[in-house]
Amino acid sequence: MSRSTAGLLLSFAIAWATTGQAAAEDQPSIKAFSAWQGRGQIFETGPNRLTFVGAFTGMIFIDAGEGPIDAGFMTCPTIVDVNANDGKESAKGRCTITAKDGARVYADLACEGVRLVGCSGEFRITGGTDRFIGITGGGPVKIRSTVSEIAAGGGNIVEGAAAGVIVWQNLAYKIPSQ
Repeated sequence: MSRSTAGLLLSFAIAWATTGQAAAEDQPSIKAFSAWQGRGQIFETGPNRLTFVGAFTGMIFIDAGEGPIDAGFMTCPTIVDVNANDGKESAKGRCTITAKDGARVYADLACEGVRLVGCSGEFRITGGTDRFIGITGGGPVKIRSTVSEIAAGGGNIVEGAAAGVIVWQNLAYKIPSQ
């Protein structure tokens, strides 16, 4: 799960850089996406329960109506709980999105869904650095993934790799004036 949240943060940077507004106000919502890759470990944590502990990273792109624009890079350490009987999953993570100028946006991610089908939930911006100090906002998020590699480890640990996409169709944010 690796290339989704960083791109979104960079998109914030680009969108903010082009507004030129001095006063704090809500920005229009944006559409963004990331193709990500992830690595981590899968643990058997109950008779019918698996827990993935790892991170996903990737470039974030915004779509302003004329095609995707590279907006930055995202890293999201994440924990995913999976019911082995029905495949239902829930995930929680914290993301850092880094714009090309080094400014960062921080966010929390939570979703529910079905393993290997997708996870839908909320993306909540929790803060930022440099030109993103005081940023707030968020919106719905959809994550689609597939397992691309699994290798047995010691005990009940399995090393895993995955890839997928994360999509923000309506991400709203507010940046206070500096």
